[in-house]
Formats: sequence, C-alpha cells, structure tokens
Amino acid sequence: MNILVTGASGFVGQAVVRELVARGHMVWAGSRRGEASGGAHGLKLDVTDPGSVERAVAASDPAAVVHLVGIIAETGAQTFERVHVEGTRHVLAATPRGARYVHMSALGAREDSQSGYSSSKGRAEALVRASGLRWTIFQPSLIFGPGDDFFGRVLRELVSTAPVVPQIGDGSFPFRPVGVADVARAFATAAGGEVGLRDTYALTGPEEFTFRQLLELELQALGKRKPIVPVPLALMNLAVPLMQVLPKPPITRDQYAMLKEGNSAPNEPARTVFGLSMQRLQDVLPQIVGPGASRPAATTP
Repeated sequence: MNILVTGASGFVGQAVVRELVARGHMVWAGSRRGEASGGAHGLKLDVTDPGSVERAVAASDPAAVVHLVGIIAETGAQTFERVHVEGTRHVLAATPRGARYVHMSALGAREDSQSGYSSSKGRAEALVRASGLRWTIFQPSLIFGPGDDFFGRVLRELVSTAPVVPQIGDGSFPFRPVGVADVARAFATAAGGEVGLRDTYALTGPEEFTFRQLLELELQALGKRKPIVPVPLALMNLAVPLMQVLPKPPITRDQYAMLKEGNSAPNEPARTVFGLSMQRLQDVLPQIVGPGASRPAATTP
C-alpha cells in the first residue's frame, strides 16, 4: 500500500515511517529536504506551498496520507496559522478522494483556546472533519521517547540549569504522557485499514502525573538531587513575557499557556481500538536523558 507521510523527518515522523515500513507498506517520506530513511522513499514536500504538496501526492500516488507536520513555536513566516491551518488545507485539497487520511492534532486542541498552538490545531481539525475524506484524527498528549523535545530538552534544561528547580505554580497541572512507539502504532494501524474511520482519539499513556511529579521523575532519571521551588503564577505571568526578548526563551507564552491547562485524558478507547502496548514513561526516561542520549532540536515534526 502506498502511504505518504508529511513531516517524516521529525521525531514522530521517523517512528511512524519505521512502523509503516515494518508492516510492508511502500512509504513516501515527505519533508522539506526530501530525505530518504528507514526504507522509505524521500520526497521534497513543504505543506505551506500547495504546488509542493500536489507534486508530492502525484509522485507517491498514495492510498493513505499521514499528516504530521507541526511546529511548537512560531519563527518568522512559520506561524501556527500558516503551518497548522493553511498547511492542513493544502494537504487535504491534494489528497485523493478515496484515500485514507490520518491527522496529527494535539490533546487540548480547540478553536477557542488561549494558546495559539491549540487554537490553530482546533481549526485544522475542523477542516479535516469537513473534508469529505475517510479521516481519523489523533490528539496525543506529551510524547516521550529517545530524541523527544519535551523530556529530552525542555524538562532536562529546566531541572539542570539552576541550583534549584523552578516549579510553575503549585505543580498540580495533570499530564498523561504517551510513548512514541504507541503513537506510531496507532497511526500505522489507522493508515493501513478502516479502523477508527471518521473518529477522533486522544492518545495518552497508562499513568497520569502532575507537573511536579514529572520534575521529580526527570531529576531521578538524571541522578540529580535538587530542591523544587514553587514559583507563584502571578510572578510567572510577569516573567514569561519578559523572557520573550531572549533569542531563545526557555519557555514561550504559548508553551506557558499550555502547561497551565494541563494535558490529560483517558487512554480508552484508543488503547483497545488500536491495540496499544502502553509504554510507561519511567521505563523509558533513563534512555531519553541518560549518557549518550540524542539531543533533539527545539521543534516538532
């Protein structure tokens, strides 16, 4: 089965490509550079350019399209609107009418969200549901695995930089991280068949953690002992905007808004429908942050 994957060079994209190839599919890996990897054919694909999308679809003749492209922070012309909303519009328009379409959204996506990221993801979902295609939407929570951005970079830097670990507010915001292997399995199963047709699924792991518990797990995996110091939300509300003048702020306004909202949902029905193994964060975290672990770039696929 010919399957086109957008954002194939990213953290999740590489895992999805490997899973699809392992299942015997003919995979076309779309990315702006057009790299071929993991037994897939490379294709140049820029979702912000409708002509680029059309050429990639014509070259791959897909029976299924897996759309994974996303950004976690806006940079120059790469805005949430342009990448998430307009990019999705271009991919939907080019997807053959009889093809399966599997869409990467995010847990908490909704059009009225205070987060620009979540709001744009919600508007993209609306386009998918109105497309008339044979779609499935996945809404992952924080995704963990070797090479991930949140646990491998953001949280690692947060607990490693200063003598104390800053905790946002009371640290009670809930999260239910999901393993990248489970995410890849869900996408591959949906792309390769009729499971989950025209439905939306939260992708979450087996256990819920508070933000403070995630900090404690990160410290434990790194073998560090440091005090965790709560930072009142009133102070964070003042500090985060000031951080934006830095060339690379430790946290963006958007990431701060999403952290305060939390990121959790039950793992059913996705766990049963797609036969997910439910990797545990604490079993994989030492591989993510330990010696020799790959250091991710500060973007998502």
